[in-house]
Formats: sequence, structure tokens, C-alpha cells
Amino acid sequence: MNQVAIYLHRARLIDAIRVHLRTNATRSLDRLLPCMDSFIATQALRCAPSPDSALSFFHLLKKFTISNPQNNLLSQSTVHAMAKRLSLSGRLLDLHTLISAMNASEFPAVLPPSPMDLLRWYAASNDLDSTTNIFSRICSEASSKNQRHPCTEAYNIMMNLYAKNGHDRPAVMLFLRMIEEGANPNSRTYTIVIEHLLTKGKPDAAMEVFEKLPSMRVRRTSRQYLVLANALSAVHRYDAVKNLLLDMQSDGILLRRSLQSAIEKLRDAGYVEETGKFVQDFEPDKRIKSMLFSTPNRDDDNDDNDDDEEEEEDDENAGGLKAQLKPWLDPSALASALSDWNPSEVSVLEDAKFVWTSRLVCKLLRSFKKPDSAWEFFCWVALQPGGFTHDIYTVSRMIVILARHGRVEFVDRLISKIKRERICLSFSTLRLVIDYYGLSKEADAAMRVFREMGSICGTVSKINLRLLYSSLLRTLVKCKRSSEVVDFLDEMVLLGILPDIQTFCGLIQYFALEGDLRMVQHLFGMVRQSAIEPDAFMYQILIRAYCRKERAALALRVFDDMWTRGLKPDMVTKGLLVKSLWKEGRLREAASVEERCEEVKDGFPVAVPGHVWTVSSEDLERMCMIYSSCFLKDGG
Repeated sequence: MNQVAIYLHRARLIDAIRVHLRTNATRSLDRLLPCMDSFIATQALRCAPSPDSALSFFHLLKKFTISNPQNNLLSQSTVHAMAKRLSLSGRLLDLHTLISAMNASEFPAVLPPSPMDLLRWYAASNDLDSTTNIFSRICSEASSKNQRHPCTEAYNIMMNLYAKNGHDRPAVMLFLRMIEEGANPNSRTYTIVIEHLLTKGKPDAAMEVFEKLPSMRVRRTSRQYLVLANALSAVHRYDAVKNLLLDMQSDGILLRRSLQSAIEKLRDAGYVEETGKFVQDFEPDKRIKSMLFSTPNRDDDNDDNDDDEEEEEDDENAGGLKAQLKPWLDPSALASALSDWNPSEVSVLEDAKFVWTSRLVCKLLRSFKKPDSAWEFFCWVALQPGGFTHDIYTVSRMIVILARHGRVEFVDRLISKIKRERICLSFSTLRLVIDYYGLSKEADAAMRVFREMGSICGTVSKINLRLLYSSLLRTLVKCKRSSEVVDFLDEMVLLGILPDIQTFCGLIQYFALEGDLRMVQHLFGMVRQSAIEPDAFMYQILIRAYCRKERAALALRVFDDMWTRGLKPDMVTKGLLVKSLWKEGRLREAASVEERCEEVKDGFPVAVPGHVWTVSSEDLERMCMIYSSCFLKDGG
């Protein structure tokens, strides 16, 4: 059967179930059950207006599955959707009952939940004790597998729970522990830090963290912009809000509806011209029709739904006789149905007469697994009746997808288009294109885009130019274009743009792996001659590089220099140095290293903070200082 037709059939059924759940017409759901599959059941559970209605529907699904085992409506995703609804609504007793049922294999198609599943559910339900126990279990399992630390998301979940419950010190200490153990904080980690600082009335510290993220190669998210804009508008710092909105555009991030309140306050404060475009974006699209239905008078219909932003547009008047509901739409499922871009499926899509908006097109593009299908859709949607026109957001999304998969010809066509139409890409998009050309090994295309930066995204500041050079050097390294790496490095120096320490670390590591120790020493000499102070992470890279090339004497010299500066490598690097010295017959030197290390009272760190190409020890230490100084009396 046509995949788009299946999608539309499912969408109609899901809409029918949504209406039934909102009108308490659960009995009439019985006749819809034989028409359902596990996908429909999962989506309907996610869209249920309250935990009670979701639980009632789940029991109905369970009863039907027991009676009709050939039509199992309770898949892994369905049961997990129910667990998430229960956890978000704090229904701990029901959640524990469901988890016990999964562990007891009461659902044939469902595996017992993983520790990360349990961690997410217990944290969402605000069960601090259970979450702490599971986190300890995850850490123990990581240790038993000789892993230095659990995944970053485990730290994030635990940190967020601490912060939301007012356990400030444990949240900060976990962040410090995360870095000490060598885990790399990501965008979500810093979102938690920013939100925690804002809830404690520390907007300046939150802004300092936020402004530092680009130089640490951490993506700034719409959530970060949202919480900062709302917090700053609440204390009437409207210039800062205006600058945030400008930065948001520079980062190529679509405006969220949740920002409407902050923008209205900004407009009321006199920033009418600056907010004109944003106000237009918030106006409801009259082309999108709502489903009207009658609903009984009741006051217990609390919506705990945490679906994507489409659900934010629903207008349900729980106490009235009429309610509006936007038709159900899942960009990921629709993109999956169009994955092969079959003509018959496209024909059904055309007949469906979707209302195409920039936000919907962006979500659909992001959901395509195949770049060719994404490109076909991108070209097709611009020709549809209804007047849809690609804007900077849809064009940027398409360019990034094509660059990630090395579709250079299509990227060049789109760049030519924006040049003709005098549209400027965001700096973040330009950097992503160059970064992704490294993954697709398109060095020439990356250099060409770099040379055309002025006509693609306008004037680039010196700070951003350094980041762009760093992205290009990293791409050339991935493509093993050593001579071009040296040429662009020399070009940077001539322009007075010195690479940051992360870039130097990446270059040193690359040339060390290539066996070019002369270039390694030249790069380290550049660092010593500049204002950059080598950190422990850079010394560690050098020691490992020399040891791998069986140059333990040079590694020992670096170790001595590091020791003189009061810095220490991690335990693994120290062990590698000793082993290399022994292997090369330098027994006295190996013994000397061991003796000096034994004198260190607090021992050697498990991991040295820092990550090649992305973040330095200094940056991570700065983040620790900002965060800890706001909550710990001694500053951590």
C-alpha cells in the first residue's frame, strides 16, 4: 500500500482518538481498536489530554491485545510512551506497576527497561531517591566495563533533577565531577547550568556561560535563548533581550512561540521597529484549520502533554462546550513515508493539500534520512499551490543536509541562488557547511566556500574568523591535506589571527599521528612564542604523541616542563610514559618519574579537562568557576 496513504489513514484515526479522549467517549473507542496498529496507539497515548485518559486508553489497549494476540497494540514504543506520561505527571505508583510488568515480561514485544530508561522516568517523576540509585548503578556498570565515566546524558539528567529540587551544591559538584572524569559537557548540560543560574537570580553569570559557548564549539539552542530572553525581560533588561534576538537570527534559529511574551514586553518598552518582524511571525496562520468538537463541562482535564511545538497551537477550553484541536501531524513519520520519493506517493501528498510553513518544511527536511529525498522535497514544495516560498531557514537547513552528505553540486546551486537574491546565510550555517565537508571529505569545496564567505554571510568579525579558520583546518585535517593545513596556518598568522589552544591541540595531534614530529615541535614552538599558556591537556597530547613514535626522551622532556609549571597528566598518560621509558631501556628515568609521582599527595587526575578541536582546560575551568562561585561559598 502507498506509504503516504498509510500515513494519512493513521493521521485520521489518531485525530478521531484524540477527539474521543477529550470528550470522555471511551466506549466508542472500542470500534476503532481493530483498525489500529502500535504506531497509532503510541501517538494517541502521547496526545492524550491527561494522564488519567492516557492510562484508561492504555488499559483498553492491553485488554484488546490479550483478546486479540495476533494484533499486538503494545509495542516497546507504546509501553514506553505510557511510562513517560506517568513519569511526567508524577504517578509513581502507576509507574512502578508498569515497570514491574515490563520486568516480568507481561508484554511479549517489550524488553525490560534499560538503566537509562529508568533514569529518565524516575527523574521526570521527581523521584530523587530512585534516580540517585539508578545513577549509581549506571556509574558502577561503566566502571565494571573499564569506562572512565557514564554517558553525558546520565550526568545531565541527574544534574537537572538536583537543580530543579533546589539541591544547588550537589548539582554543581556533579558538574565538576563530570569534567574531572573526562565527560564532555554538551548543549543540554549548559542549558541546565543556565536555567539553574537564572532560577537563582544570577542572569549575569548565565549570560557569561551563554556567550562563552561558541568559542567552545558548543551549539547554542532555542531553549537557551528562550529562558534567557524571558528572564531578562522580567527584570526589564530590554537591550540584552534585543541583542539575544539578533544573535538568534545570526545562529539561524527559528523563533519559538514561547518567546512571544518576551517580545511583547520588548515592544511595550518602545522597541517597535526591532520587533515588527517577530510579531508577524506570531500571527496565527489562517490557512490551518482546526477541528471543532463538543466537550463536557469539567475542570479535571490537566494537559501534561510534552509533545513538540505543534501541540502548543491547540486551543482546548476545558470548561466550555466547544474546543479546537489542530490536526495531528508528525514530520518524522511523513518523511519516512516519503523516503524513496516515489511518484505515486508524491501524488497522494499533493492531493492531501498540506499547508506548508517554513517551520513545517524545516522539520520535514531534518527528518529525511536520505539527502536525495530531502532535495526532491525541497524542490517540490516550492512549486506547490498556496504560495510557499523558501526562506533563509529552509535554505540553510537544506544546505547543511547536502554538505553533510557531500552533495557539493547542490550546495553550490543553493549558494548561487542566495547570492543572486542577496540573502545572507547565518555564520553558524557557514561553519556547519565547512565542518560537514570534513565528514564527507570534500576539502576543495570547503576551501571554496571559505573563500566566498563575504558574499555568503556578509562581514565576519575577527573572533568569528578565527572560529571559521579552525573549522577549515579541522576539515583539511580530516581530509589529510597537510600542505593546505600549513598554508592556511601561515595565512592566519600573516593576518594576525592566532589559532586558539583547541586548534593548536588538534593540529599537534594530527601531525603527531602522521609521524611529522618536526611539525609537532614547530607548532609547540608557536604556542610558546605566543601569549597562549600551554595547559595540561596540550602537554598530555604531546607526551602521548612522542610515546607512540617511540621517542620517550622527548616525552620525558615535555613531562619535566609540565612538572615545572605545576601541571600533571592523567594516570593513563603517566603510565604510558613510564612504560615507554622502560621499553627504550631508560630504567633510571622511569624510576625517577615513578618516585616524583608518588610524592604527589592528592594523586593524579583520572582525566585532564579538555577536548581536541573543541574546548580547552581553561574554558572548562572558567565554566566551573562561574557555576561554583554562585553556589559554593569557597568558589569550588
